[in-house]
Amino acid sequence: MTYDTGFVTEGQISRQPFHPDVVRRELEIIRDDLYCNAVQIIGGDPDRLELAAHAAADLGLEVWFSPYPLELEPEQILGLFRDCAVRAERLRQQGATVVFVAGVELSVMNHGFLPGATPEERVEQLMSPPERRAEAMRELGARMNTFLGEATANVRELFHGQITYASIQFEQVDWTPFDVVTFELIRSAEVADRFREAVRTLVQNPKPVAVTGFGTAAYRGAGNRGGRVLEVVEYDSTTKTPVRLNGVYERDEAGQAEYLSELLGIFETEGVDSAFVYLFALAGFPHRPDGDPQDDLDRASVGIVKVLEGHRGQTYPDMEWEPKAAFAAVAARYQR
Repeated sequence: MTYDTGFVTEGQISRQPFHPDVVRRELEIIRDDLYCNAVQIIGGDPDRLELAAHAAADLGLEVWFSPYPLELEPEQILGLFRDCAVRAERLRQQGATVVFVAGVELSVMNHGFLPGATPEERVEQLMSPPERRAEAMRELGARMNTFLGEATANVRELFHGQITYASIQFEQVDWTPFDVVTFELIRSAEVADRFREAVRTLVQNPKPVAVTGFGTAAYRGAGNRGGRVLEVVEYDSTTKTPVRLNGVYERDEAGQAEYLSELLGIFETEGVDSAFVYLFALAGFPHRPDGDPQDDLDRASVGIVKVLEGHRGQTYPDMEWEPKAAFAAVAARYQR
């Protein structure tokens, strides 16, 4: 399971508030009720990452310590990695099983690898014009591998456990300096007919293969959109926080559950070593069942729980969220 501690953009942290007792309780639920044995702790604040990682380790979970830089320059990313590597090694020295994830989709989510001011602009620049796409991807691969070589060298000075990177396939990562091969792998309608075969090909790598970043939202048709699942959300132009949906989208928790169950089944039967559902809960996308359907941001949330506003749930009366159907689907797959 992937667990969000808060994304940092322009000094603002997406998850507020952040209480240690809530973090530990949620991780306990991930272990005991979802039957997970590993958790990917993501976020942009090193203190929060370390707090959550310690709580997970105390519960006996394998920890994937995953700093998630957003809109940073390469030197800033290296600084974040070095800070987090010290913290991850401290945890590993205490006996925890820790894998360090040296970033997620760096080329799209940060500066210095692709032209463009936003992730959408960067992807558009890479994919068009079509006649130059292959060359553009080769150039990106060269830039990425130069940076990742430097990043792994920095991390290994301070952290002595296994290292990976959560990649997009078009980044063309050279996996030589890494211990685990990791892909952000999202199924869309365009690739659904060949998705299983693609996974089968990826696991031929001699190193263990992990899959991260896979998930979908709880509106009808979301699973067909793949990585474009959040395009239905309108954001505040200044704060970049989600405001409402750009149309009326029918709630489809069963569709989200089926999508996750199918992908987990594929990963398990095709020999993927580790798979991390994205995401447990997504801050800023509250469930608003009683008003305008366009205000119900949870329909677009990839979280497997729906975040409540100002009140607690019924299934877990101590938590301000309620499980979706996807929660039960994940639990059912791994319950022994």
